[in-house]
Amino acid sequence: MKKLTLLRHAKSSWDDPVDRDFDRPLNKKGKRAAAVMGRFIQRNGLAFDQILASPAVRVIETLENVEEASALEMEPTWDRKIYLASSATLLDVLRGVRADADHILMVGHNPGLEDLIFDLVPDDGSSPARDEVETKYPTATLAEMTLAIDNWADITEKCGTLDRFTRPRDLDPELGPNYD
Repeated sequence: MKKLTLLRHAKSSWDDPVDRDFDRPLNKKGKRAAAVMGRFIQRNGLAFDQILASPAVRVIETLENVEEASALEMEPTWDRKIYLASSATLLDVLRGVRADADHILMVGHNPGLEDLIFDLVPDDGSSPARDEVETKYPTATLAEMTLAIDNWADITEKCGTLDRFTRPRDLDPELGPNYD
């Protein structure tokens, strides 16, 4: 069994004039949400053997805020293929993970992360958390899965269960959709 945790980047700023989407930073709410998720990671004793992340500015800043709040040392592998990737591309990235890594954190973007959950977790009614993902996969949300594989090279569709889906607003109501 392998563990895969997905983290969608925190809320980015549309107020900063940047030339490329890739360069958009986090806004104030995004920084706060990333810190809330970092404290959640620490409280729940989550530890990752490898971190795979998009090198987009909003992902870098998300991880910086998570790292500071969690007191974990995070040394991600920055992979441009993760930036705005499809589920198929994300699966290919995961197939290349070190064989000895048991728990991977992947940090990236929607719709790819959401689609990856739909591809990995069967829609058989056994996962209420999957139904929540279908409603919305908000920014700075963690999705934790167990995969019925022994090697990352063997990852395939419908091999996972979604164990937990944690949104920032679940931990801090002021980070809900109507809060600025």
